[in-house]
Amino acid sequence: MKKIITSALCITALLSPVKSIAEQSTKAGDFIVRGRAVGVIPSEDATITGAVTGNTISIGETVVPEVDFSYFVTDDIALELIAAVTPHEVSTKTSSAGALDLGDVWLLPPTLTAQYHFNDLGNYKPYVGAGVNYTVFFNEDTGSSVTSVEYDNSFGPALQAGVDYMLDDNWLLNMDVKKIWINPDVKFNGGAIAADVDINPWVVGVGFGYKF
Repeated sequence: MKKIITSALCITALLSPVKSIAEQSTKAGDFIVRGRAVGVIPSEDATITGAVTGNTISIGETVVPEVDFSYFVTDDIALELIAAVTPHEVSTKTSSAGALDLGDVWLLPPTLTAQYHFNDLGNYKPYVGAGVNYTVFFNEDTGSSVTSVEYDNSFGPALQAGVDYMLDDNWLLNMDVKKIWINPDVKFNGGAIAADVDINPWVVGVGFGYKF
């Protein structure tokens, strides 16, 4: 019985500050800055034509730091912009010329989403969002199988779901998942080999944020 009473007192003590935090909700004009570690997991596909043909391509997964900024237009609706750069190794799994090393490339994929935040669930502040992505490719490396590579920048939609857990009135823990559609056209060896590439990554992140 003593253990039960002690446990109950501990739970009560833990829940006491939670009640005051749970009363906090976002308001129009609030600004949140988050820092996350994100895993970028491509769902790659491709159609390769020209001197080499094939329909499979491999784009490496990566983990990078990310910063995002959310501004609340209303108490429930926010605009979020993410900023990160990601490096990826590229190769073919199968093609008419066998497995090919197609080098690596860096992506700058700024993504803007409009989010709806659910503010009536206590410390938990889940949200869903949808928006647009514009991906810039840079610092291309040709690898060992081609002599030149050129990526076209890509424009596409993005979907998002996540949750902020309020640690106090300002600090929060964040978990976030995005699906981003990135579909560049790629030319190798001056266009002798062309690829219509679907990268379409899942972006899974966890980190901390601060509400101003």
